[in-house]
Amino acid sequence: MSSATKLLEQAARTVPIPAPPQSIVIADYGAGTALNSMEPINAAITALRARTRPEHSVLVTHTDDADNDFSTMFRILQEDPRSYLRKHPATFSTAVGHSFYSQILPSNCVHLGWSSWGVIRLGRVSMPVPDHVVAAYSNDNHARTVYAKQAAHDWHEFIAFRGRELSPGGRLVVLTTGLGDDGDFGYEPLFQSIMSTLTELITDGVVSADEVARMSLPIAGRRAADFVAPFAPSGRFERLQIQHLEIFDAEDRIFKAYRSDRNATAFGSRWADFCQFTAFADLGAAIDGPPDRLATFYHRLHTGIAARMSADPEQMRIPIAAVVLEKRLPS
Repeated sequence: MSSATKLLEQAARTVPIPAPPQSIVIADYGAGTALNSMEPINAAITALRARTRPEHSVLVTHTDDADNDFSTMFRILQEDPRSYLRKHPATFSTAVGHSFYSQILPSNCVHLGWSSWGVIRLGRVSMPVPDHVVAAYSNDNHARTVYAKQAAHDWHEFIAFRGRELSPGGRLVVLTTGLGDDGDFGYEPLFQSIMSTLTELITDGVVSADEVARMSLPIAGRRAADFVAPFAPSGRFERLQIQHLEIFDAEDRIFKAYRSDRNATAFGSRWADFCQFTAFADLGAAIDGPPDRLATFYHRLHTGIAARMSADPEQMRIPIAAVVLEKRLPS
């Protein structure tokens, strides 16, 4: 996150901003609870404040799907001491409950955009992955092709509508999962532990084989060429151009903590917690029956992942893509 935050901070120092009383608008695309947005948006507002008077208002618009937990998000924004609402005067927040694979804000209104991990999630999935929970690790060529086509379509739509929403000279920083030239999605030991645990849960009768066959995570990574594709051949798309594109392996902070404390149990629990936050709801959507059955599934899945990761701690490859898009000024 820190490298992308620096890119957002740099953008905040250079984007054209309106004169008061018009507000400076920051859009947070795929906000979730807004916890991941605290550090970057605070950094951006600090950089903007160096260019403005204290009373110049800043409006932060958080967007996510309609079923997002906006109540928790607004509670965090009001109560968390790290919130930009507590740190910066004349700063306001609002939210939009709609998919960002369409236009969700007025044209030419966003001066600075931020999206962390949002575009990893596909807008729609037409089929489950038959032999894995992640298409990138499937041996089914058709499944991999379907997911890759959807990922390409979603990226095209995402940037097309951001091109309309950004004001001239505005910038959008996107942080998401990348794919190296070898196509490695990363997180392989973690996904192996998930698949092994699911096999165990079938054997123990916790879930059925049919339910596991319906479990898929609607996610995809992208290569550098995938990010560039909509801009060919001119290098421009909806008046946008790529100002920065980098794919790199991020630091595995959980393994770094393990090297420091040698606590294998904590290592496994941290990765299981990560899965619980990011993947359990999608996997649990395939479970039929009463709520207590779902609770048992979540408990056993967490326990199984933690035990497997603790048994053999190893460093995780985490491919990350950081993209900065800029909307061209009028000639």
